[in-house]
Amino acid sequence: MMNNNMLKKVTQIDEQLFLTLFNCNSPRWFKTMAFGLSKSGDGGLYILICLAVWWLSNNEQHQLLPVTILIGFAIERPIYLLAKNRFARIRPCDCLVTNAYIVPSDKFSLPSGHSAAAFLVAIILSHFFPEYALLLFSWATGVAMSRVVLGVHFPADIIIGATIGSFCGLFALALVVPA
Repeated sequence: MMNNNMLKKVTQIDEQLFLTLFNCNSPRWFKTMAFGLSKSGDGGLYILICLAVWWLSNNEQHQLLPVTILIGFAIERPIYLLAKNRFARIRPCDCLVTNAYIVPSDKFSLPSGHSAAAFLVAIILSHFFPEYALLLFSWATGVAMSRVVLGVHFPADIIIGATIGSFCGLFALALVVPA
């Protein structure tokens, strides 16, 4: 178990890293790109991908994709909600800075739901479409980083969110996809 001094040091590093990444002087294009990446992780894209693969693919294996993603989210969402309310970490835009670029959907920051969802989807899509793995993980990393750049998450929030999403994606694959 982490002692109080060590926890304080980790929190200080996390806050300092946040202040480094959340820069009010960032160029407009950078903020616009972060906003676009964040929006791509809102959830609508996941539904479109599942429907497109289900509708367009003749590959029997690809037909498992929508079910795998649904099971992944059925596992991830309760963990995310439990952790979010248990940790109840105040968002950086409510305690460190006053000028976040977006309004968050709730008041707590740990873990990042956008990061969890993006990595869950990247893990599962990479299994079905390995040729796009680099693109998918670059996108998921961009979604996660955008949440810090926009001022609504600390770096630790996105790391923990990405970890939760990755494990839930792997677990869903283990449950659905035959070995």
